[in-house]
Amino acid sequence: MKTNLYFRRVAVIGAGLTLFRRRMLETPQELAWEAARKALDEAGLELKDIDCVVIGSAPDAFDGVHMKGEYLAHGSGGVRKMVSRVYVGGATGVMVPNTAWYHVASGLCEKVLAVAEEKMSPARPHPQSIFRYIWDPILEKPLNPNLIWIFAMEMHRYMHVNKITKEDIALVSVKNKKNALNNPYAQAAANITVDDVLKSEVLVWPVQLLDTSPVSDGAAAMVIVSEDVARRYTDTPVWIEGVGWTLDNTEWTGRELAYPRYLEYAARMAYKMAGVERPNKEIDVIEPYDPFDYKELHHIEGLMITKRGEAPKFLKEGVFDIDGEIPSSPSGGLLGVGNPIAAAGLMKVISIYWQLKGIAGKMQVKRPVHTGVAQAWGDLMQASTVIVMRN
Repeated sequence: MKTNLYFRRVAVIGAGLTLFRRRMLETPQELAWEAARKALDEAGLELKDIDCVVIGSAPDAFDGVHMKGEYLAHGSGGVRKMVSRVYVGGATGVMVPNTAWYHVASGLCEKVLAVAEEKMSPARPHPQSIFRYIWDPILEKPLNPNLIWIFAMEMHRYMHVNKITKEDIALVSVKNKKNALNNPYAQAAANITVDDVLKSEVLVWPVQLLDTSPVSDGAAAMVIVSEDVARRYTDTPVWIEGVGWTLDNTEWTGRELAYPRYLEYAARMAYKMAGVERPNKEIDVIEPYDPFDYKELHHIEGLMITKRGEAPKFLKEGVFDIDGEIPSSPSGGLLGVGNPIAAAGLMKVISIYWQLKGIAGKMQVKRPVHTGVAQAWGDLMQASTVIVMRN
């Protein structure tokens, strides 16, 4: 059932990506501009045509500069324009088009350039060190945690509650890295086996190296416009039909680790706006956030595509394959394409846009698709952002 709130209709008419790689030579501004230029070219617009710019990036420290929104403004085309920077950690990449959506839906802007960038390679000795500063100084810091530590507990809890094996979860990494072989922007595409995953280096049990997405540099951009503009520039706009975002409990010790409640709430908001009542019947293609292989299954359940604990069964049956009933991560996901955090989330939205427009090339799923969903997750692991799009 649709809400009775009135919004202007909003469409995507252009998108662009840079390569995702472990270490790019371009500056963050150059990466942002490369993606922005490609998005403008696809839309048939110039920078002078843009009213507003939305910039997204994860922690400032990755690029080695503070006030990163201002720093990226030149490369994102934001000089002498209305500029906003959004930041919800790993959920930023989907929050960027969500923010662009309400700029246009409210009538504030007609044409928004939405740009997400992350350059993680300047972080020394490793980007993981940046996360030392996100913990509660009294309750958590004395334990000296790191992110892999927390993810290992969540993965273990998910496996224990739902009786899921490591072999079940490894199938996600196998699928996504294989899908990425069709993606020209991918950093970590490969033909691997479940055994390869199970024999890879143990980071923090049960998380192993091939359960994880790689550290990456990269940028992504979209042009998001009002209905009037969309119909002037293209015969095949892709509509943003629903957006959602929520935060769960800030303390990870106070959250349900076996099930992503933060995502269910965000998805319900987006589905209500889009009029989606039966997600498993009405959604044709999905891009759930997959920085770890278990997170794709976790998030498929949070998106209510399957019931709790049932995503591994449908994965084994091929439902989420590129030629399956509901293809999941046809782009290759973060596991296969790479994980420049904010840019990775927007890459997932772009994947759905290309699928719905029918221009995904070798990544195009085999079945006709009309409704797609992309999702991201982050902040202190309790934020989620969701977008529903239709052609």
